[in-house]
Amino acid sequence: MQKRKLGTEGLEISCIGLGCMGMSQAYGKAEERDDNESIKVIHRALELGVDFFDTAEVYGPFTNETLLGKALKGKRDKAIIATKFGWDITGQWPYKMDSRPEKIKQDCEDSLKRLGIETIDLFYQHRVDPNVPIGDVAGAVSELIKQGKVKYFGLSEAGVETIKRAHKVCKISALQSEYSLWERGLEEKIIPLLLELNIGLVPFAPLGRGFLSGRIKSFDDIGENDFRKKDPRYQGENFNKNLKIVEAVKEIAVKHKSMPSQIAIAWTLYKGDSIVPIPGTKHVKYLEENLGAADIKLKNDDISQLDKLSGIRAGERYEPAQMSWVDR
Repeated sequence: MQKRKLGTEGLEISCIGLGCMGMSQAYGKAEERDDNESIKVIHRALELGVDFFDTAEVYGPFTNETLLGKALKGKRDKAIIATKFGWDITGQWPYKMDSRPEKIKQDCEDSLKRLGIETIDLFYQHRVDPNVPIGDVAGAVSELIKQGKVKYFGLSEAGVETIKRAHKVCKISALQSEYSLWERGLEEKIIPLLLELNIGLVPFAPLGRGFLSGRIKSFDDIGENDFRKKDPRYQGENFNKNLKIVEAVKEIAVKHKSMPSQIAIAWTLYKGDSIVPIPGTKHVKYLEENLGAADIKLKNDDISQLDKLSGIRAGERYEPAQMSWVDR
């Protein structure tokens, strides 16, 4: 699999990574999650050339890091591991943000233990904490880099001014944020800034949380405790309107003798050489399907047709409470 570079500090990874969150939470029914099957997915990803794996302390919470660490035991030299800090994971969801420097350092130690590694390759602030100056956050990660406990610094869902201020203190290698055919809010201000500062983009949910795969036919296909039950884009008439996007993607997929998911992921790859999407899955079959996106050769008219689909999308990304966590 081809490699791509994120940032100026030497981070080079496979052009498609693997998001591991869904292996431990959010999607599907709890009884459908199988750690052994998830480990098979991670091992197969390695076999197919994927070396970039994304997790976070809050996934589970904690159990996803432990799962990834178990899967990569004895294979550490083949993997680039990204995890995240920034939550006070006590009590019930929704958790409170906590990016105080002392908490960041403790989070790092805890993540290292759960992952069973000595160094975190990419350490993201999961959400911008309005109560802690971003310079203090970047300073804390810079200290961890000097200590050899972290290699690269990243932000997730950060806005323009936050990125600028943080980058002056500690070079940012990557911004993680939702970006896909139906979520293009980064294009006006964020992506131009990333290009200016030479910061990579790691899009999560490049398949619209599964919607763009074409496998979700109705709202009833989603389990009761599934995160998407509360996603505004899946609600009521929004769902039906967004199906028009899927139908358009399917048409292009037929032309390329491919799957809709491959077209959606390939679109993100065509949007820039420093963009590395991280589609997630719990199944080897869908992993192999997603990675086939790297071989799709989209034409200019394909890109033009796909670009127009964002105007069809209906519904916000999150409910208002979670949307308030996005620094835009």
